[in-house]
Amino acid sequence: MVGSNPDERPDDDPFSALPLFGDLSRALAGQGPLNWDAARQFAQLGATGGTTEHNVDPAVRLAYADLARIAGLHVSDVMGATTGFPDPKLLTPGQWAQETLDAYRPLFTELATSLGAPAKPDATTSDPMAQMMAGLSKMLAPAMLGMAVGSMVGKLAQRAFGLHDLPIPRDQREIVLVGDTIDAFAASWEIPIDEMRLWVLAHELCGHVLFSVPHIRDPLTDLVRRHVGAFRPDPEAVADKLAHVELSDDDPFQALQQAFGDPEVLLGAVRSPDQLALEPALDAAVATVVGYTDWVVDAVAVRVIGGDALRIAEAVRRRRVEVSPDDLFVERLLGIRLGSEQVSRGKAFVQGVVDRGGETALAPLLETPGSMPTPSEVDAPGLWLARITGD
Repeated sequence: MVGSNPDERPDDDPFSALPLFGDLSRALAGQGPLNWDAARQFAQLGATGGTTEHNVDPAVRLAYADLARIAGLHVSDVMGATTGFPDPKLLTPGQWAQETLDAYRPLFTELATSLGAPAKPDATTSDPMAQMMAGLSKMLAPAMLGMAVGSMVGKLAQRAFGLHDLPIPRDQREIVLVGDTIDAFAASWEIPIDEMRLWVLAHELCGHVLFSVPHIRDPLTDLVRRHVGAFRPDPEAVADKLAHVELSDDDPFQALQQAFGDPEVLLGAVRSPDQLALEPALDAAVATVVGYTDWVVDAVAVRVIGGDALRIAEAVRRRRVEVSPDDLFVERLLGIRLGSEQVSRGKAFVQGVVDRGGETALAPLLETPGSMPTPSEVDAPGLWLARITGD
């Protein structure tokens, strides 16, 4: 039997005298810093509520493809883009959740690695019980993190219209939409479906172009990566939070899912000075992307939708700036803040550039390497224009 010879037990195995826990420890040893099976299961449950999803109607796919050609012409004209767009790919919320986990896997792996680092490398204890509990916490951490990340992605999947609800660069080869969510939002706001679809298409096509630009995509990707890699664990804070989780007799799994969807359970008091130092640059990049995207979408929507364009924009932006526990999780986990202050800040920057130099003054943002504005320039568009134009 494995582990029956005391000489084979590693000296630092706190479970060596407990065969049951020792077997569990060995079973979980190969899961890596984040348990992806747990992440996928919780993401699917969060996205679908445990219900079976139906395939997207082929007629809906064709309708989106036709509308995408209309939206694409206008997005290209407003942004000065010369490349064509692929036909949109329609997903269910569950499919979106699984693809999002794959797309953000490098970020989540880096997060898990940073949270898995010893909180106090020099701290030691001779208490056997303390050693066992520390070992148990370390053993369960990948599964706990998998549950937390999966829950977050599952919640996002319930609301996502496409790839660019979060301004984080992803694979730019595809235009991805969640058709049922878009149509349900249109129905709830009594917006004609084709108009709502055109609005979302303009938003997603703009994001496709924007994140195809290396000097926009790469700095933002690097800032998010550095943010998730800068967490510092505080096991005591997490343990204290988990100690107060109440498991419902009716649905303990649901209680666990809600607990791991709480950022305090996963993160506790782990925000580091490095993250505070990164915040101004990350906020500035997000505000710029959001502000520019909204400006493009507004310009396109007025052309192809007409009078309802502003009503749709207001409905979507109100939805975006609503603060929920899920938004708090995204903000603390990925460093992406999308509240009303950020949206207003980005809008003011873009409008300030247009007011001073006309619509063509925005072109360097896409065309000139190094043109992403600094935090100071976001709040003073004239400074950005002066640097970019040399005036």
